[in-house]
Amino acid sequence: MALKNIKAERLVQLPPYMFADFDHKRDLVKAQCNDLIDLSVGDPDIPPSARLKGYFREALNEPNIHRYPPYKGTRAFCRAISGWHKQKGISINPDNEVWSLLGSKEGLVHLIMALVNPGEAVLLPNPYFPCYLSAIIMAGGVPVDMPLLRENNFLPDLKSIKPSVAKRTKLMLLNYPNNPTSADAPREFYEEAVRFARKYNIVICQDAAYSEMYFNKPAVSILSIKGAKDVAVEMNSFSKMLNIAGWRIGWAAGNQQVIRALGQIKMNIDSGAFLAIQRAVTRMLTENTGQTQKEVTQIRETYKRRQDIMVKGLTRIGLDPIVPDATCFIWLPLPKGWKSSMEFCEYLLTKLHIHTNPGIGFGKYGEGYIRISLTSPESVLLQAIKRFSYANPQ
Repeated sequence: MALKNIKAERLVQLPPYMFADFDHKRDLVKAQCNDLIDLSVGDPDIPPSARLKGYFREALNEPNIHRYPPYKGTRAFCRAISGWHKQKGISINPDNEVWSLLGSKEGLVHLIMALVNPGEAVLLPNPYFPCYLSAIIMAGGVPVDMPLLRENNFLPDLKSIKPSVAKRTKLMLLNYPNNPTSADAPREFYEEAVRFARKYNIVICQDAAYSEMYFNKPAVSILSIKGAKDVAVEMNSFSKMLNIAGWRIGWAAGNQQVIRALGQIKMNIDSGAFLAIQRAVTRMLTENTGQTQKEVTQIRETYKRRQDIMVKGLTRIGLDPIVPDATCFIWLPLPKGWKSSMEFCEYLLTKLHIHTNPGIGFGKYGEGYIRISLTSPESVLLQAIKRFSYANPQ
């Protein structure tokens, strides 16, 4: 017997998850060939450091390590996060301005659920990480696009937002360094954003999951802006910073009222991050910090080499890659003659056996681009460049 109408209305309203369909096509191609190059997901291929894994193994042998953790994170974890921010010149109270997360993606979704009422507007950067839109819809909010255009360095034009829209806006989402465009934002933009949010009583949520994956100069934290903690929180993650995407550990920091609201919803949904993981990352932030910074720098340098290889290679064959400011992605405009990112990605997958992400999957302002991940060894990227040449013969 088939059950009828089992989905909640919020699920019916969700747009199709385009990447799931593409992953299905990838699996079909992969079953028929043994040379698929997957450049679609930002899933680090570099293993965690031996030191981090050692800290984790030691934690597993601690008494009571397998019991429930404190909801907000251990005191040592929160103090370590406060110390990490202090090194960047930012004062964060570990008692009421930090909350541990099961990765920044989870935190972002729950923050939107905690703050947004049905009918309230949410300023949404477009293109966006797909969970942003899904969470807004599930909360009953109204997404209002902030286009990220190449001619504006992929920054939203806050001056174009009408006062009538700003007055009914509850939350502004920002994501720099940006996924998928790989752009970063200057201090002047954050200063403008904080002024805007303070004027209209808007909360800013800054997704900073790629904050340590910069190439030219360190990424700016919104919390370093004067007055930002009156309106803003920052989400961050150890996934890319320490190559532990599957461990699911991150944090939220900033305005204590927003942190309290986030904590309230999380206490009703999850039971916190595994203690052994908290212990391990806490030690990375507090013991031999010079070595930790060296390891993070080595990760950054690896992606910089990969970026150089991919940008130079794609340019050599006549494509026009946008040189990334940060992240582990390249945002590539479609070659001449192609109008649809979906069609181009399908061609790359089925004919050249390269799996990438169509820009349209990140929102309508992503059309005209594809996203290429750099989480593959250099030898794989060089092979991918050879195949891309068949998609753009000179």
